[in-house]
Amino acid sequence: MNKSSVLKNYYVLPCCLLLLNVINNVVAYKSGEIGDPLLRTAAVMLLVLVGSALVAFVFAPAVVRVVQSLHASSRRGAGELGEIVFLVSLGAAVFWIYYRMTIHGVASILPPGWR
Repeated sequence: MNKSSVLKNYYVLPCCLLLLNVINNVVAYKSGEIGDPLLRTAAVMLLVLVGSALVAFVFAPAVVRVVQSLHASSRRGAGELGEIVFLVSLGAAVFWIYYRMTIHGVASILPPGWR
């Protein structure tokens, strides 16, 4: 298995799926504003399906490309430092978002106008 598939399968895709779960929680939180139960259910299902497709086919490959370009451009300068910093930053950002959502609730990660 080459490095890009290992990176995608074991780090980037799980991080993107965790972010998708955060978005699913936001969708569930905001769907409470839809009065009709059938319409609310259809809206949540549609948004989850579209979000899953975007993560699998757009966001995860885009993040892998960014990591690969960082690796290629930083090879001349500091070796793999750019790639490592990016991956650690990605993991820290996902952890911070999950921490806020878990401890303070979904409303804590939303802009003030959405609460």
